[in-house]
Amino acid sequence: MGINGRLQRYLLPASIMALLLFLSSFWLPQIAMRDCETSWHPCLSFNFYLPTLESPVIPHPGGVQSGGQQGERGVVLGSVPPLQVCQGQQFQVWRLMSHLTSSMATHSDDVLLEHYLYSWDELIKFMESLGPLVSFFSQKVKDKIAVIRELAQQEKEALEKRSPVEGHSGLQTRTSGLQGPAAYSSVRSMVESELQRGLVNFSVRTRSGCRNLLRLHRSLLWILLLLQGLGEGPDAQGVYRTPGELCRDAYTVALAPHHPWLIRSAAELVFVALPDRRVFLDIVCVRKEEEVGPVLNIVVDVMREVYTRTQSILEEHNMIELP
Repeated sequence: MGINGRLQRYLLPASIMALLLFLSSFWLPQIAMRDCETSWHPCLSFNFYLPTLESPVIPHPGGVQSGGQQGERGVVLGSVPPLQVCQGQQFQVWRLMSHLTSSMATHSDDVLLEHYLYSWDELIKFMESLGPLVSFFSQKVKDKIAVIRELAQQEKEALEKRSPVEGHSGLQTRTSGLQGPAAYSSVRSMVESELQRGLVNFSVRTRSGCRNLLRLHRSLLWILLLLQGLGEGPDAQGVYRTPGELCRDAYTVALAPHHPWLIRSAAELVFVALPDRRVFLDIVCVRKEEEVGPVLNIVVDVMREVYTRTQSILEEHNMIELP
């Protein structure tokens, strides 16, 4: 092996090691929060952003109101602790809860697609609050959301061309069949519509909503497991697991089996650069450790219900391993 061969052999490991050393310096104590546009650190301040609602309102699936009533699969929807507006941040836990619960508001076995994607809009804010390195993954999520929304818009425009009166009537119910806006009104309607129209291929990749939904579905499990881990208490020695460890374990379960080596290696770099536990708790607007479990556990419960419903629909139509 010549000199060039030896250089190529050691170049990648050396580059990764150098990058790891560089990233490991990110979370040394900082005197002050840096400017969001120039810092590689998570940005908890977003240019004096103020939410439009002062009093968060959390809708409950199936009309369930407060009072501790039981939701689907044991989710106690009425036991949601007070979720406050977190000033100075784009990501808001109460808004995420609102979209998640709204996505389950009409059917016990389905998920409304619009609110599901709104939930992801909020989760992207959570991901991007962790720093620009996480943007590598959040951009992938944005791309998949954009495909589903574009397909829904194309169906809407096609319906308007076929029937202008019906297209402008605003009807988006299941009575319209499996075409037009109704085709993308929920996870189930999208799956059935795309199967009916031959948009899904079980052997090769296609630009279908179902394929992109499956990728979002896997990513939702990753975030679910991360938040679940953050909500757990310390070990017997009183030590909490680091967000990097929790992210790595969640990734190993939810996403790593579906990613090539290069993506898995990039993910490892992200885990090394993640902030400490206190920064994560600030992002979800939790000030005291005793508040972490009650807040995150209810978010995880509702998120798990959305995940379970979606999983059931995908399994029913053999879409768990779409290429």
